[in-house]
Amino acid sequence: MKKLDLLKRKIKTIDKLKPFLNIWRSEEKKIVFTNGCFDLLHLGHIDYLAKAADLGDILIIGLNSDKSTAKLKGPNRPITDEKSRSAILAALFFVDVVVLFEEQTPLQLIQNIMPDILVKGADYTIEQIIGADLVLKNGREVKTIEFLPSYSTTAIEQKIQKLKNSY
Repeated sequence: MKKLDLLKRKIKTIDKLKPFLNIWRSEEKKIVFTNGCFDLLHLGHIDYLAKAADLGDILIIGLNSDKSTAKLKGPNRPITDEKSRSAILAALFFVDVVVLFEEQTPLQLIQNIMPDILVKGADYTIEQIIGADLVLKNGREVKTIEFLPSYSTTAIEQKIQKLKNSY
């Protein structure tokens, strides 16, 4: 199978993901879920996602669609479209699945996936994490991961704006 085909196979709808969830659960794999916009992938994202992947056997990323990213981040975002963002994430060897979602929050995805471990950045408290109550109620875990300081898409965007304005 060609490498690009392997990458494309990692990008799934929730309906296409469900049979794999059943297989992984029967194999007693620990399923980790995180979500975000992941616009302009940078070292902070790589660090966070690699640490999330280390928490289990399967890493599933819920990726905000272009529409939901714009609602969260403003009219100038995303900088890169959902097709690009999903392919870039799927290209990471430690990412098993990328699922796009249109909603403002990943709650519906979390309900459908019911991960063994729900992960968000440490800028959230457990109480602020969407779906944490549901995951904990089902006897699963919620964890936070510290971000690398000085790495963010917003910082990159601001740097580009400064460079643009200096010309």
